Amino acid sequence: MSDSQPTPTAESDSERAPLRSQLLDLLKSAPAGRISSLPDVDQGIEDADPFPFLAIVGQQEMKLALLLALINPHVGGVLLIGPRGTAKTTAVRALTDLLPNVRRSLCLYGCTEEMVERDGMSAICDACAQKYGYGQPLSVEDKVRLLELPLNARLEDVVGGINERIALEQQRVRLERGILGHADKNILYIDEVNLLDDAITDAILDAAAQGHYTVRRGPLKMTYRARFVLIGSMNPEEGSLRPQLMDRFGLRAIVRGLDDAELRYQAYENALAYRRNPEAFASAYAAETIALAEEVQLARQRLPQVTVDTAARALGLALIREMQIDSNRAEMTLFEAARARAAADGRLVATPEDIDAVALLALRQRRSTYLQQFFAAQQEEDATMRAFLQRGLAA
Repeated sequence: MSDSQPTPTAESDSERAPLRSQLLDLLKSAPAGRISSLPDVDQGIEDADPFPFLAIVGQQEMKLALLLALINPHVGGVLLIGPRGTAKTTAVRALTDLLPNVRRSLCLYGCTEEMVERDGMSAICDACAQKYGYGQPLSVEDKVRLLELPLNARLEDVVGGINERIALEQQRVRLERGILGHADKNILYIDEVNLLDDAITDAILDAAAQGHYTVRRGPLKMTYRARFVLIGSMNPEEGSLRPQLMDRFGLRAIVRGLDDAELRYQAYENALAYRRNPEAFASAYAAETIALAEEVQLARQRLPQVTVDTAARALGLALIREMQIDSNRAEMTLFEAARARAAADGRLVATPEDIDAVALLALRQRRSTYLQQFFAAQQEEDATMRAFLQRGLAA
C-alpha cells in the first residue's frame, strides 16, 4: 500500500496533520484469533448478533470486494463465486455492522426532497406535497440496509402489486412496492443467485439497468426507484449464471477454502466460539468493527474528490485492450473500484497500485471465448464479401 496523501485544508503545510485511513490496515490485520476461550453461556435467547466481519479468517479478496462496494456503489455490485462452506453468506451478513448512512424516504411511495428539487411538486404524492408545503421532512438520515431475496420469492413479492389486505378490508385497490422498491439505496443480497427463477432474474436485470421499474396491474401503474447494490453468491457446481445477470455484477471474487492448516483451525475455533456466545464474540470485535464502519463512512465522503491519475488510466485501458474485453462496463468497474480503494486508503488520487489491487476483481470472466470466435468468423465472412465486391467493381 502506498503512502497516503493528506487531505487539502486551509491550514499551512506545517500545521497539517497527515491523514491516513485505517480501513485497509484494519482489513489486513484483523485479530481473528483472540477469543478461542469464551465461556459457554446459554441465555436462551435468539442469536441476533451477526458474525463479525473482521473475525472472518483469510479471504482478503472477498472482504476487499465487499468493502469497495460499500464505499462506492458505482462499482456495480459483487458476485462471490466458490464452494459451500467458505463464509460467503457469513461475510455478506456481517456487513450489517458496517453499513453507512443514506437519506431514507418516509413515504410509502419513496418521495424525497430531492425529487421536488429536481422535478417539482408533481413528482411526489399528494400527502408528501402537503407535508412539504408545511415544511415537514420527507426523508431522514438512516443506515443502509441489507435485504435478502429468498429463492422461493414470487415475482409479485419482488416487484410488488396490489395490497390484498387493504383491498379486502377497505374495498380499495392500492399498489405497493416489492423487494426491489424497498432495496432502493440499500443492498440486495441473493444467495445461490444462479438458481434464481428466470422471470425474477429479468425483473432484477431491468431494475438494475434503469435504476427504477414500473408495476402495472390493470389500469393502475406506479414507478418505483430501485437504485441498489447487488450482491450475489453462487456455487459453480450447482450451475452457471446467465450472461445477462453475470454482466450486472461489477466485482467477481473467487472464494476458495483456506490452504493454511493453522488458519483453517482458527476459523473452526472462531465458529465454535460464536456458536457458544454470539454476543460476547461480537463484543470482542466491537472496537475494531466500529472503527471500520467509521472508516467506510469517511471513505464514502472522500470518494467524490478522488480522481484517476494518467498512469493508472493508461495501465487500466491497456489491460482491457490486452484482454480483448468488449463491454464498456469493464472501464466503469475497474476505475470506480480503483477510486474506492484510494478513498479507503485516505488518498485523493487513484494510482497504478490501485489498478493492480482491483484488476482481477473487476475484469475476470469478462472475456468471452464465444464472442471472439463469433467476431473472427464474421470478419472472415466480411472479407469474402469485400473481395467479391472489389472484383465486381474492377470488372
